[in-house]
Amino acid sequence: MLFRQLFDAESSTYTYLIADHTTKAAVLVDPVLEQVERDLKLLKELGLILHYCLETHVHADHVTGTDRLRQATSCSGIVPDRAHVACADRHIKDGETLHLGDITITAIATPGHTDSHMAYLVNDDRVLTGDALFIRGCGRTDFQSGDAGTLYDSVTKHLFTLPDETLVYPAHDYRGHTVSTIGEEKRWNSRFAERDGRGANRLRHRPSFIEFMNHLNLPDPKKIMEAVPANEMCGHLAATA
Repeated sequence: MLFRQLFDAESSTYTYLIADHTTKAAVLVDPVLEQVERDLKLLKELGLILHYCLETHVHADHVTGTDRLRQATSCSGIVPDRAHVACADRHIKDGETLHLGDITITAIATPGHTDSHMAYLVNDDRVLTGDALFIRGCGRTDFQSGDAGTLYDSVTKHLFTLPDETLVYPAHDYRGHTVSTIGEEKRWNSRFAERDGRGANRLRHRPSFIEFMNHLNLPDPKKIMEAVPANEMCGHLAATA
């Protein structure tokens, strides 16, 4: 399996390129509009055939590169089930899989950051967590029908139940981290873990997590007014502006 983590500095977004060495079939997860030329160049250099652009959710901080990549490669655009993206070629449901040669990508419903969000388990040894789980953090829950209690349940019941050695690759990082593990995040992610009276780490209680998330008072993403409507059109609005 070819696995590459690509970075957009303006939005602190990770795009993931995954491909099968034998068939050369590839998928880009969470592509960024401004990085389309970079991604096309890499695909050409590596001799890969882009089959899918796959989104973890409808992003509010950047515009997807899916529309331009579809025009350039005839790939399919895939978004989570219940995402309001009529232009998508497919809406993927919880538990459904994509196959690229010997690679299996399984969708795991992880709503909470938004009301339609997926994580993707790749070959059972790494998980692309989108904005549901960051390295030592998590995505906000105060817009796009987000809900803190729902996010807590998604992470603790669906991500933290994966094996501890499962590698964690998020959609964003703002502190220079690139990869973690489920075991690390269960122990050291301060959004979900806390110290008990004896100094040992334990899972934060759900009401405590909800209270914390509901009082973050973060500013809106700079591109939210542009990004959300554009991403509901697979990036087409921004691409033709």
